[in-house]
Amino acid sequence: MPPTTPPLSTILPPLICGTATFNNQYNTDVSSLPTNAIIARALSLGVTAFDTSPYYGPSETLLGLALSASSYPRSSYKILTKVGRIGSSEFDYSPEWIRYSIQRSLHRLKTAYLDVVYCHDVEFVSPQEVLVAVRELRRIRDEEGTIKYVGISGYPVPLLCELSEMVLRETGEGLDAVMSYANFTLQNERLKGGVESLRAAGVGCVPNASPLGMGLLRSKGVPVGGKGDFHPAPKELRGRVMEAVRWIERKGEKLEVVSIRWGLETWAREGAALGGVGGIGVSVMGVSNLEELEETMRVWNSVLDGLPVPGREVEKEKRVWSLERRKEVDKLAKGVWEILGR
Repeated sequence: MPPTTPPLSTILPPLICGTATFNNQYNTDVSSLPTNAIIARALSLGVTAFDTSPYYGPSETLLGLALSASSYPRSSYKILTKVGRIGSSEFDYSPEWIRYSIQRSLHRLKTAYLDVVYCHDVEFVSPQEVLVAVRELRRIRDEEGTIKYVGISGYPVPLLCELSEMVLRETGEGLDAVMSYANFTLQNERLKGGVESLRAAGVGCVPNASPLGMGLLRSKGVPVGGKGDFHPAPKELRGRVMEAVRWIERKGEKLEVVSIRWGLETWAREGAALGGVGGIGVSVMGVSNLEELEETMRVWNSVLDGLPVPGREVEKEKRVWSLERRKEVDKLAKGVWEILGR
C-alpha cells in the first residue's frame, strides 16, 4: 500500500449498500426498480459506500447514473466493484482483461477512481491466477491511481484464508479487504471462524455480505428473478426455513427482520477486529425498493444505538430499547437455530 494511503479500516463505513439486486437475477424487471430513488435516499440516510460488479448485469451502469444524478460530491462516498467474473461459468483474471474491466467500470460508474476493487469469486480460478490479478490491480493502484484498495471476494471461507496467506507470503503485503457472502447469517456463521486467520494474513477489512443468505431467510422464500430460481439452497433447507417463518410469525415477528437485526448487530461485534470506521464489523446489505431500504436503516440505526460508537450520542431510552431488543432477537435466533438444525 502506498505510504500516503490510510488503512481501509479507517475510512470504510460499517454499512455498505449492495447493488447485486440491480439485475434480473434477483428481480424480474430491472427497468422497474427505482434505482435512482434508492441511491438518493440511501445517501440522505447516511449511507456512504456502494458495492457493485460487472457480473451484476446493469448494476454498475445503474449505480453510476444514480450517483451522478445525486447532489453528493464524489469524495463523500465510496465505490466498491470487482473484476474477473464475466458470466456464470466464464472468468478472466488476465492482466489484459483486468485493465479493460477497470476502464469499463470507471466509465459505467462515471468516476475517475474506484475505492475498492475485488477479484470476484476467487474459488473458480487457480491461486496463481488470483496472484497475477492482485499484482496487476496493485500496479494500477500504484502507477495510475485509479484504484485505491485491492481485495478478493468469494464464498468458501477456508479458501479465502488460504489465498490471503498466499498473497501476503508471495508479495509481502496483505490484502486490503476480503469479502464473503451468506457466511454470517442465522443459517451459518462460517465467516466468524476465519477472522483470526485473515487478520494473521494482514487483511485490513472483512465485509460480511448478504445477512439474509442471498434471500433465503425471508418470509416469501428465495428470490426468483428473470433468470429463474438460481438459489443453491437444497429443498430440505428451504423447507426448514419456511417452518422457521411460520414459527416466528406466531411470535409476532418476521424472519427477515430478525435475520437482518441479528446479522448486522452480531457481525458488528464479531467482525470488529477487521471492521471499518468506529471499529464496527462491516456488513453489505442489498435492497430492491425504498421500503426495504427504510427498514434496513431503521434496524441499523437501532443497532448503533446499542453499540459504544465513538462520537455518537444516544438518548438513554433508545439505548435501553436497543439492548432489550438485542436480547429478544438472540432468544428468537436460538429458536430458529433449533428448527434449522444448527
